[in-house]
Amino acid sequence: MLNITNRGTEDRALDVVNIIVGVCLALTPWVLGFTEAAAWNAWLVGAAIALVALGALMAFREWEEWVNLVLGVWAIVSPWVLGFVFSGTHAGAVHVVAGVIVAALAAIELWFTHKRALSTA
Repeated sequence: MLNITNRGTEDRALDVVNIIVGVCLALTPWVLGFTEAAAWNAWLVGAAIALVALGALMAFREWEEWVNLVLGVWAIVSPWVLGFVFSGTHAGAVHVVAGVIVAALAAIELWFTHKRALSTA
């Protein structure tokens, strides 16, 4: 398990963006009036993304990025799995956009973490 303690501003900025995306995802059910399944998914996944990113911001551990990668992928596929992709409230689109952002940032962070670890060996 990698523990990179000297993370740069760019690395921390990725976690801040994930916190913002997670909070926004968690708040969108009230703004857009999601159906029950979409609302619960947005609240839980959004809160989990924000909390994991906050943890990574405070004390980075590689597993936190893997968790956010999985949460991002879940946010992308959940509209189809839970059946709210065509709910009419844009819940599917919101989940997909948030999921793509979170998954991409987590993948970038993992790539940089491993590239940095290999270059210092």
